[in-house]
Amino acid sequence: RPSWSLYLFGLHCKMLATASTLSLSYAAPAAPAGASLRHARPAAAPPLMETKADLEALAKDLNPAVGFWDPLALSDYSFWGTSQEATIGFLREAEIKHGRIAMAGFVGYIVHANDIRFPWDKVAMAAPKGLSPQELWDVTPEAAKWQIILTIAFLEFWRENSYILSKEGEQHYMRGGKPGYFPTFSELPHPVPFNLFDPFGFSKNASPEKKAKGLLAEVNNGRLAMIGLMGFLSEAKVPGSVPALANVGIRPYAGEVMAPFDANFHLF
Repeated sequence: RPSWSLYLFGLHCKMLATASTLSLSYAAPAAPAGASLRHARPAAAPPLMETKADLEALAKDLNPAVGFWDPLALSDYSFWGTSQEATIGFLREAEIKHGRIAMAGFVGYIVHANDIRFPWDKVAMAAPKGLSPQELWDVTPEAAKWQIILTIAFLEFWRENSYILSKEGEQHYMRGGKPGYFPTFSELPHPVPFNLFDPFGFSKNASPEKKAKGLLAEVNNGRLAMIGLMGFLSEAKVPGSVPALANVGIRPYAGEVMAPFDANFHLF
């Protein structure tokens, strides 16, 4: 049976490809012949798109010892009939996003593996202790799973929405926008006390040099977190597969980590 996680990832890619294709294929109507150009606005500068040369320079800043490493040559492709630059924007966004998720997941794994619970969370307090983090997901009520999934779906919609991005002077990451940028919630009709990115404004007044250094650290930490989280999952599934984690008390898990919707979750 196919994994729902892979199915949802494929569905997201198809939606992203459709949206990008429609946006990139749009052509504004031509002005009538002889129309006055007196009040015409100056043409907007084309968006700056990252190239493969930019990736190679970034790789040296991230890790001079490793440098640029693209064994599958993904940066040479043009996904969904767009362009190489648009594909690089997609890959940069994907790495930053997955790195952020992995950092949260790495910390979350350690928290749940040590049976740390928030006392005001009735759902968490009702779950039995001594389970692996994967098993905790399996025993989570279906209503709680839907809350998590719908929240993630909203965040994806908000990040991909060209109208929301334009309100903040930004563009989609496949059309020259900043990879990793997440818009504020100022366009929501209901006030939201905190934004998802930098909720307390710590980096609001940071210098450009400090921000650039922080972005490099975020990518490196995200890469390390992805390796670490997969190490946890591998050791739990196949004990002894990660020798460095063999004696740290990783609880085994007999379920399917790549099919997280199998246990106690149904779409219909």
